[in-house]
Amino acid sequence: MKELVAYILKFGSLNQQQIDLILSKAQEREIKKENYFSEAGKVSVEVGFIIDGVMRVCYYNNKGEEITKYFIDENNLVVDLESFENSICSSAYVEAVTDCKMIVFSKKDWEELLNTIIGWDKIVHKIINKALIDKVSRRSPLVSEDATTRYLSFMEMFPNVINRVPLSYLASYLGITQSSLSRIRKNIR
Repeated sequence: MKELVAYILKFGSLNQQQIDLILSKAQEREIKKENYFSEAGKVSVEVGFIIDGVMRVCYYNNKGEEITKYFIDENNLVVDLESFENSICSSAYVEAVTDCKMIVFSKKDWEELLNTIIGWDKIVHKIINKALIDKVSRRSPLVSEDATTRYLSFMEMFPNVINRVPLSYLASYLGITQSSLSRIRKNIR
């Protein structure tokens, strides 16, 4: 739980009583590889913090092809924010790419923290803003770069993820075929 506390304190200050309250609402959970944290067609009812492992957010396009939108690794929050906040069905899946160890908050407990801890809403807002900025900064270069540059950028941005995800997921994220990715990897070595 110390990872979660350290993460939260990067975005604001809390006293020990507030930290204890947050930790009292936190539940540790393991999610096995290929299992879902949240699913398309269902309302997201939990916020998670990844202690160990990698998750991915994916969806199916209108051709039925699975598309990986992004990866989330250790020391990051994971939530389908639109579904969670608006109580609407999600359009994406959040799947464990590896076995994951997480700290999880139910929607009820999360809202109780928002209503009880003064300043918690500001901390959460800063966390969400950082996540959105990170997401945009990671995706934006992928639009204009060639496939090799996209792969090299991914290696630089996600050094802890590159060797932990299947090539099919990585190829989908990069918007290329798996055979193209294999060729690029072969040429780089």
